[in-house]
Amino acid sequence: MSDSKTIAKNTLFLYIRMFFTMSVSLYTSRVVLNTLGVSDYGTYNLVGGVVTLFSFFNAAMSSATQRFLSFEIGQNNFIRLKQVFNATLNIHIGIGLLILILAETVGLWFVNNRLNIPVERMEAVNWVFQFSIFTFLIGVIQVPYNAMLIAHEKMNVYAILSIVEVFFKLLIVYLLVLSPIDKLKTYSGLIFVVTFIVALLYKIYCKRKFDESKYQFYYEKGLYKTLISYSGWNLFGNIASVVRAEGSNVMLNIFFGTLLNAAYGITLQIQGAVSLFVTNFQTAVNPQIIKKYAAGNLEESKKLIFQSSKFSYFLMFIIVCPIIFNIDFILKIWLKTAPEYTALFVCLCLIDLLINCISGPLMTGVLATGNIKWYHIIIGSLTFLNLPVSYFLLKIYSHPEIIFKVSISINILSLLFRLFFLKKLMGLNVKYFFYEVLLPIIGVSIGVVGCMFIITQYIILRNELLNVIFLSSCSIVISILLIWTISLSKLEKVYIINLIKTKLK
Repeated sequence: MSDSKTIAKNTLFLYIRMFFTMSVSLYTSRVVLNTLGVSDYGTYNLVGGVVTLFSFFNAAMSSATQRFLSFEIGQNNFIRLKQVFNATLNIHIGIGLLILILAETVGLWFVNNRLNIPVERMEAVNWVFQFSIFTFLIGVIQVPYNAMLIAHEKMNVYAILSIVEVFFKLLIVYLLVLSPIDKLKTYSGLIFVVTFIVALLYKIYCKRKFDESKYQFYYEKGLYKTLISYSGWNLFGNIASVVRAEGSNVMLNIFFGTLLNAAYGITLQIQGAVSLFVTNFQTAVNPQIIKKYAAGNLEESKKLIFQSSKFSYFLMFIIVCPIIFNIDFILKIWLKTAPEYTALFVCLCLIDLLINCISGPLMTGVLATGNIKWYHIIIGSLTFLNLPVSYFLLKIYSHPEIIFKVSISINILSLLFRLFFLKKLMGLNVKYFFYEVLLPIIGVSIGVVGCMFIITQYIILRNELLNVIFLSSCSIVISILLIWTISLSKLEKVYIINLIKTKLK
């Protein structure tokens, strides 16, 4: 019960963070799009994406950092925790240097010789590229400090620092509008400054509150070997994920030009905002899954995986469904005139997110075991298939939405393979998972979409805003009713009722 309260409290802090960051992100995206223009906005996302292509080194080590820090806290081994932190920080510094070399050689050549960008904007593009590199490098070195906060479950501090970053980004928008200098250069430079300041705040807090985060060079061959080996197997999966996301952006540029890069960039903005609804919940749950496994509470760890997979989907579904049914109105209010294909991209991307959020806790379960070699080989190979399959289909059909449809199909297949791995590594009952998690998810989804389809066919209010409010309210109410009646067990219903009663007292 105390663990459940901790998860609930941390989730609340993260949701407060989310509402601030999402509101500002949606507002600033609109202002930045209007200030830069569709072409420059697409260019910024494209060039920044080239830098992100090198992030697979960092992403591989990030998950290892989070796992090992949480694992040592779960075993109450704080001497080893300090050693792990210092080792991971050293490795991240090395990763930063490697990314810098790759970005300034291969990346710089690719930007100047292979991207479809107007010649007159190449000078600005090179400024953006350099600022993007150093912004990214700061993020690489910041990872161990973020991981330390999350491992200690200090979500209130994490939320406060994120809100500070949000207010800085509001200031960026104001300065961008006033700036007499090239807007594209100004925007990328200001993003770099904000990233540096926020990273400094994370470092100062961690050094003052956690003794284990005070840097002291530490080298132990066995520990470095374990961390790098674990990260090495992560590497292939993360390469595939980064290549899928940023490679799709590059592919859209090659086939359709920068205007569709703008549509893709807006889609990623909405994806990032919406995914926060479930990311916050999973961020609060993940350390508990790993700590329980480290402490030998295998059944409790599996129970958390089951519950968080189901609740992750429903948290996302309650938000996604109204957005999909009102996407044209949302884009019109937000952007006035959205780039072509934006509405379709967003809808398909959100469906993809729904499938992925079921897999999040399953991935954490696999990472907790430490036996990740074949998991990443298989799942990474499936993920990597996104690019060749999408490229082949684009050559034949030339429909840009194909990249999202391919991703949806492969993510469904990956979910099935993740279940297989958890059955092997943790003894997870796949049949029980199907009946307790997947079947309720399918039932609620079909029920809500069916009801909403009937409503939209027969009830259309003349006032567009009232119609959106009506459809959104119907979607949320129907979703909650079906989740309560179809999905929740008796124990889950009792726990929720008692939690509400406690909060109302």
